[in-house]
Amino acid sequence: MNEQHLGSTLDDFLEEEGLLAEAEAVAAKRVIAWQIAQLMAEQQMTKSELARRMNTSRTAVDRLLNPANDVATLSTLEKAALALGKRLHIALV
Repeated sequence: MNEQHLGSTLDDFLEEEGLLAEAEAVAAKRVIAWQIAQLMAEQQMTKSELARRMNTSRTAVDRLLNPANDVATLSTLEKAALALGKRLHIALV
């Protein structure tokens, strides 16, 4: 079978439609929410404890951990990272 590449990539398509940046932002937020949840599980930390360490509400932590909620400030992400003994690292590539 000939495995020649036909057509464009998904990234090319999303870029042509003006959706690539939004799709990447949503994906990044979902990955970060997953990483925070994994760290919480490893440290046996509850949402209430994370909220206390972040000096915020449990509702704010729920929003942060919700992969469908793509609104999270850098400040909130940094607070979560510090509360879990980590650092937030962001880079432009």
